[in-house]
Formats: sequence, C-alpha cells, structure tokens
Amino acid sequence: MKFNILTLFIACFLTTASIAQVDRSKQPEPGPAPKINLGQPEEFVLDNGLKVLVVENHKLPRVAASLIIDNPPHAEDKPATAALVSSLLGTGTQNISKDAFNEEIDFLGANLNFGSESVYASSLSKFFPRVMELMAEGALRPKFVQEEFDAEKNKQIEGLKSIDKDVGSIASRVSAALAYGNDHPYGEFATVENTEKVTLQDVEKFYNTYFKPANAYLVVVGDIKTSEVKKLVKKNFGKWAKGAPTTKELPKVTNADQTQINLIDMPNAVQSELRLQNTIKLKMSDEDYFPVLVANQILGGSFGSYLNMNLREDKGYTYGARTSTGADKYASRFVAQASVRNAVTDSAIVESLKEIQRIKTELVDPEILANAKNKFAGDFVLRLESPSTIANYALNVKTNDLPKDFYQNFLKKINAVTAEDIKRVANKYYQTDKMRIVVAGKASEIGENLEKIKFNSKTIPVKYYNKLGEEVEKPTAKELDPSVTTASVFAKYIDAIGGEKAVNDVKSTVMIAQAQVQGMNLDLEMKRTSDGKLNQSISMAGNVMNKQVFDGTAGFVMAQGQKMPYNEEQIAMAKTDAQLFPELKVGDAKVTGMEKVNGEDAYVVAIDENNQNFYSVESGLKIQSVKTVSQGGQTMTIPTGYSDYQEVNGVKFPFMITQSMGPQSFEFKVSKILVNEGVSAEDFKVE
Repeated sequence: MKFNILTLFIACFLTTASIAQVDRSKQPEPGPAPKINLGQPEEFVLDNGLKVLVVENHKLPRVAASLIIDNPPHAEDKPATAALVSSLLGTGTQNISKDAFNEEIDFLGANLNFGSESVYASSLSKFFPRVMELMAEGALRPKFVQEEFDAEKNKQIEGLKSIDKDVGSIASRVSAALAYGNDHPYGEFATVENTEKVTLQDVEKFYNTYFKPANAYLVVVGDIKTSEVKKLVKKNFGKWAKGAPTTKELPKVTNADQTQINLIDMPNAVQSELRLQNTIKLKMSDEDYFPVLVANQILGGSFGSYLNMNLREDKGYTYGARTSTGADKYASRFVAQASVRNAVTDSAIVESLKEIQRIKTELVDPEILANAKNKFAGDFVLRLESPSTIANYALNVKTNDLPKDFYQNFLKKINAVTAEDIKRVANKYYQTDKMRIVVAGKASEIGENLEKIKFNSKTIPVKYYNKLGEEVEKPTAKELDPSVTTASVFAKYIDAIGGEKAVNDVKSTVMIAQAQVQGMNLDLEMKRTSDGKLNQSISMAGNVMNKQVFDGTAGFVMAQGQKMPYNEEQIAMAKTDAQLFPELKVGDAKVTGMEKVNGEDAYVVAIDENNQNFYSVESGLKIQSVKTVSQGGQTMTIPTGYSDYQEVNGVKFPFMITQSMGPQSFEFKVSKILVNEGVSAEDFKVE
C-alpha cells in the first residue's frame, strides 16, 4: 500500500522599493549615525556573588526574570548529562511535589522553564512574588528521583534515535565535532550510547558542581519596583550557598591543514547538507567585530546575500543558503550552510566557494554596503522598543568584557565600516585554504563528483567520516546479485504482506492516521481502490486543511477554500499514488541497485523517473519510497518510511508512516485500516 501527502505551499512576498541613482565610481559618504540613548538597569550584588540587574517598565502588568549562570564551557565524560539536568529541574522539589508545583504554575498563568545552568520565569505583576518563590524553589532545592530520571532518560534516547536518521542534525553535530574536536565542550554531543551510561548520580554531581552563584546573573524586567526586587531576591536567593565551579583549560582549537571535503555517508539521504567552515578567533570586544558583522550580512546573512542569491535565486539549488560568523569569547567558527539536491551537491560547493572568494577579492558595491548598514540600523532601533533589550545589552557588556558605551556606539561603528574593511576581514576570517567542507549525504550518488571538485586549480581531497565524527574508509557499494529482478523483488514483497490471492482480494482500503505537528494534532484519512481512485483529506482540529480527489482520469485539490483541478503533471503523479499495490504489475520498473535504509540492506526499484521504492533484502517488505517533485522552479525529494507492519484481513499494512518534506518531518501512526468497506462511488466524484 502506498502513501503520499500532497502539501501546498503558498508564499507571497510583496516588496516595493525606490532606489535613487547612485554614482558607483565612488563610495557614498556615510551619514551620521542616530544617537542612541540607552537606559541603564539598576544593579546590586548579593553576598553570595549573585549579580542582579533590574529594568523597570510599567507599560504592561508583567514581569520576567532570567537567571543565567555564565560558567566557562566544560566538557563532560557523558555529554547527555546537561540535558538530563535541564529536563529534571522543575519536576518537583524538596518541599513541593511535581504535580503540585506544575499545577500552581498553571493556576498562576506563569511560564517557568529550567536549563542545566539557567532559569526563566514570567507572570503577571501581581503573581510575580510567588512566581519568584517557585523559581528559587525549583532552582535551589530540586529533588532528583530515580523514576523521573528513568522517564526523561528514555525520552532523550528515543529523541536521539530519531536524530540519528536526520541528515541535517548529523551534519550539524559532526561539523561541530570536526571543527572543535570531540574533547572540546563545543564539539561534544549526546548519543544513544553515552546517554545510556548516564546515572542519577551523574545528574546530581553536575548540578552540585555547576549550579553556583559566583558566575550567576539575575535579570528582572517589567512592572516592578527595584526596591521590591531587592526584597524578593534577598528572601529567595540570599541563602544560595557561595561557590564557583572548578575550571579546566580548554583544548586548543585548530583548523585543517588544507581545504578538504569531509563526507558523512547517509545512504537514505535524499538531499545533501553542506557546512563550509573554519574556526576563528573573534570576540565582541575586538575592533574587527563590526566589519565582520557587515561582511557576514553581505555574504550570507540576509535573503539578498551573495550566497542566497546565487544558490537559491540564480541556480535553484536550495530553498535557502546562509552564513554565520561567531564571536564567542572562548571559541568560534565561520559556517556557510545549505540543503541541496543530491544531483547538484558538487556544483553547490563550487558556487559557495566562488561567493566566499568573491567577497575576499572584490570590493563590495557601495549600494550593497549601504543596504547592509541600513538593515542593521533598522533592526537595532526596532529591538530598542523591547524593555528586555536594555537588560540583555547590559548583561552582554558584563559577560563579554565590553566597554560601557558599546551599544551607544553600535550604529556609529557599523556606519564607519568601509568596503576595504569588508575585504580585509573576509581574508582574515574566511580561510578558504584551511576550510572543512562537511557534507552529509548519499555517498553512492554524490561521492564520485565530490572527488572531482577543484579550487584554485587544485583537487580538493575527500575524507570519509561516520555519524560520530570518526574517520572511516571510503564506503563501497554492494554487488547486486544478477538473479535479482524487479519481478523477484515484487513477488517477495507480495508474499511478505500476505500472498497474491489475499492481495488481489483487496478492492478498497480506508486508512485513518494521526500525527503531531508543533504540538497540534494532524488527522489523515485516505481512501483508495484497486482500480486507481483516491480520496485523501488532512484535517487539524476538525477543519479540513487539504483535500484531494482523483477518479482515475481527473482530479482536484482543495486548500484554503479554493478548488483547483489537477494539471497534467498532477494527473500523472496521481495515477502512481492512487495504486493500492503497484507491485502486482512489473511494468517499466527496474531494479537499480542495493542501498542501506536505516541500517538495513534494501533493493532499490525505480518505478518511474520520479519514484523509487526500497524493499528490505531480508524481509521483502517495502521500507521506504522517495518521490521527486518540482514546485516553483525548485526540485525536491520527499522520502516516506514504512514500518510496524500489521495484518488486516489477511494482508499486512504499515502502521507507522514517516515523511520528511524539507526540514519538516511527519510521523503518522495508523489507528485504523478498513478493507473492502467504508468506500462509495461518491468519494471519488470530481465534478
């Protein structure tokens, strides 16, 4: 049984602009930066070292408080420990049970969130005194119990199992590990294996070691008097015992000795994740900070950036490309990233290097430079409208050793950046001769072309890594047994799900399934017939968001109240999607190879030029399909996974169906399948 979701993306971008003619032969004189008047928060320090910043703002009857413990980064033998501390804080205290604690927070209409070295609370002003009591109670008097620990640990392990299949997540964590090293706090990451080793005692040790007031700041913003904050803080945090964590010297961070491609083989990847990166030494207090901000904005920090306009707008390789240039006081890196189709992975890398080289060798156009500065000015002024900005800026000044007038002079410093400054810092921080080009993707499809890439007339070497960031040998494709044919693969599948007679007896099906998307329930109902008809609806909270009907020759999709008939391309796609068991006929399908799907060997069968199915070598069951679709000039691949096969009326159907569409993933759990009932001719009317 096949499964497909057709999702309509409608995005409207209306932009108006009026651009005066400029003399491009000379850079325009920068205008005067607007004068910034930043208020200063009230400050005081408790005897235990806790530093408190208060910003009064009485426009709205709300108060927010953030406790931030600014400890130096620290590596752990068991990296998952911090996440477990975060999830266990707030699950009950020495004086209040978990249920009573959560019920009171809900009753007060408050927000209270805990991190391993932070706490955030907010509420209406009249409830804030009690909310601060609960904040301190949860933070300073936690009760770590085995039952809660086991439950949270199991949750994290399940989450990590899901991440292990996500190409973007693998690219992000391995690129960090390769940049900083596995022994650096910024390079370590949790895995199923190291999470399983964490004990309740590890959680208690972490909390007792790092949850100390010496490096702590409490920021309070909102409708409350500073005098009242002093009373509340002294009452609730005054008995927090003095202390500071012991610190260790951080491992040295170095770049690769030469530009190289680091390929992580993800056999089931339908697109490649790119991370072009190098580590840098840059702090917010450095003079280069402001030119780097502007350089990053121009290279990849906005929709109109060099990188995005090339890879997205010109080439159509991706839905978005961006860059980031860090300024962490301990260690940072420059990263250019994008998600691209397998077929253009090598081309996307070449074009990315070209744009990085462009900003290093060409002076930025005066108009582009002026637009980048204007964007900073607009964003900066907009942020000043938020009361929390004053407190956050004051906290930044303290934690990053910045001059007191750093933010008063922010726009003045941005305005002073020249095209020559951009070129200078680009050459200093974008190290194209020592860059790691991390690629997570399907090596069997992209590896050969990656090994042909040249930069500055030199072939870039390719090294292979696993999901843990460990260097491995180049993967080799498995030889396909010549006796394996499309007919034999299909026959094994039909036998695996119940046999030809049982399958042929299925004339129609109704599938009902549910998924969660951003905390909301998504309901799917799909009806199909053996003669190729389809009726599918997707609902949320009882409202139909998307409905499509196909009668075997024509169809329509209804979304946002509009009914749109299928075009020729959609009709061709529907004829494939509406089939209950396409494996009953070989047709033009061809076995193209054997690949790993979630660690399992699978035969790859090309149904047509836009559809591939993957069948388990061992069980014969279909475990994945991949559809290639074009939309708005972009081409994307949509993988759908099938598991948890269960028997209904003598035929096995998948009761767990997962689908990825760009960065969004859906996991549908089938609650009911009806065979040869619940379907009528009315379901497929398209008139």
